[in-house]
Amino acid sequence: MFESAELGHKLDKATFKMREPELRGALLEAQFGLAERKDFSVVVLIGGVDGAGKGETVNTLNFWMDPRHIETNAMGEATQEERERPRMWRFWRALPPKGKIGIFFGSWYTAPIIDRVSGRTDDADLETSIDEILRFEAMLASEGTLVLKYWLHLSKKQQKRRLNALEKNPETRWRVTDTDWERFKLYDDFREVLEVALRRTSVPHAPWIVVEGANSNYRMVTTATSLLEGLCSRLDNNPPRPPKPTLPKLPKREDRNVLQALDLTRQLPRKKVSPGAPISSGQIKPAVA
Repeated sequence: MFESAELGHKLDKATFKMREPELRGALLEAQFGLAERKDFSVVVLIGGVDGAGKGETVNTLNFWMDPRHIETNAMGEATQEERERPRMWRFWRALPPKGKIGIFFGSWYTAPIIDRVSGRTDDADLETSIDEILRFEAMLASEGTLVLKYWLHLSKKQQKRRLNALEKNPETRWRVTDTDWERFKLYDDFREVLEVALRRTSVPHAPWIVVEGANSNYRMVTTATSLLEGLCSRLDNNPPRPPKPTLPKLPKREDRNVLQALDLTRQLPRKKVSPGAPISSGQIKPAVA
């Protein structure tokens, strides 16, 4: 699924400068419409390969829009207090109210993916985390939240070139850490795990948008345009006071469970029992799955 983000998309400076003012104005207008109506909240996840411009994208979105109506959350490792509670607890606390945009720089995907690549967990653990994420995002959608997830991608060669360029520049050298290079060595492992995680969790109510991150102008315009389209679509299609949203349909599962195996046509015998008399185990025939 990453092939389309390795085609070398570029946007020259002249085109970027021409499109920037119009795009910023449209984003502000949509943001003010959201803040005025307060019909729903917006959750934006910014993830991606190290060096793909995640921090630059978050900073630019805050610069282009009104930061008073944006809540930016840099989610690092869980604290001791957070580890003592359910995994989603700390993300739940950071969700934005209706009328605001919440940007998550690091999200509920980070730990499950890193743990699987590092070998701390196995495929079954990853599937369990994915199921938990799907339930969490389905709950957000049922509450009317607009969920947009962006993965900023670089090919292996592009990432190496980007990290080297950042490291050689004295002004950006601090942005490259030993952890970045350690993860670069595991690029192929990360890609394999990401293919599974992103495909399983890209659903209509919470889609993944994969953006090529090599060219900063292209990355920024593509991300901002997608965000604008999502906002405008929801604002146009939602009445000022929308009805209570219905729960979305969960993905169909082929495996059977205990309830599906029960014979619900079975009935208790109609033998009369005197009031207050004890019922023996032989009077009730258990249903057989």
